[in-house]
Amino acid sequence: MMNDPDKRLNAFRDEAEGTLKQCRVPVASIRKLPQPDAPQLSEALMCEVFRVFDDNEGWSFAQSERDRYVGFISSEALGDVLATTHKVVVPSTYIYPAASIKTQPAEWLPMLAEVTVTGEDGKFLKLANGRFIWSAHVAPLDKQAGDYVAIAECFLNVPYYWGGKTARGLDCSGLVQVALQASGVEALRDSDMQEESLGNNLMINDLDGLVRGDLVFWNGHVGIMVDNEMLLHANGHHMQVVKEPLKEAAARIKAGGNEITHIKRL
Repeated sequence: MMNDPDKRLNAFRDEAEGTLKQCRVPVASIRKLPQPDAPQLSEALMCEVFRVFDDNEGWSFAQSERDRYVGFISSEALGDVLATTHKVVVPSTYIYPAASIKTQPAEWLPMLAEVTVTGEDGKFLKLANGRFIWSAHVAPLDKQAGDYVAIAECFLNVPYYWGGKTARGLDCSGLVQVALQASGVEALRDSDMQEESLGNNLMINDLDGLVRGDLVFWNGHVGIMVDNEMLLHANGHHMQVVKEPLKEAAARIKAGGNEITHIKRL
């Protein structure tokens, strides 16, 4: 018997339907239901493009053009699609009304948010909306970071936040997705999707043979090996992104009834 299509990745609409819209705010919640207190499934980042199928009472039912994730986004967060040139390559940064770090109000942007650069002004880049961003904090869209583990390590001590994928808070699979995307590796949103689609299987009983970058999966959880011993992961036990010995984490998680299901190497 064939499995039913995953509702998280299928909008169940005619592919010809829908209108392309773009996230026009720094970050917007993608929710399970069209209401502000509904569970957050993920987050949309500045200039991420979505295909909107329905727009009703202030909520858009939409699917990301990047990772195909489906959910409800506040319609006020979406606007016309504009061409972009650069992306944020640090955990977070600000855009300013003038080419000075002292000008206000400044607007926060997360890693992987995109902007449109039109010129230079000293150490700043001028944006199409007339604002300015620190030039060292962005890079052209086609430039990729080389080490996704180093990207993930930038989020050490960031709070755990269900459905989050920014320096203000993220969950285990959000950390993995952002780190991989920043290094040019496309990844699906949730840990079970990542477990199924990423890398090659390793023996799960050989915890001494792991290397930097290996992904360790449990049911509903994922972490990244920093080296052959230490695991980096966003988790609800510490309520933040931490590094800890994999064997200690595995023992604690096993005591809670959840064992390692896969180890993947990219």
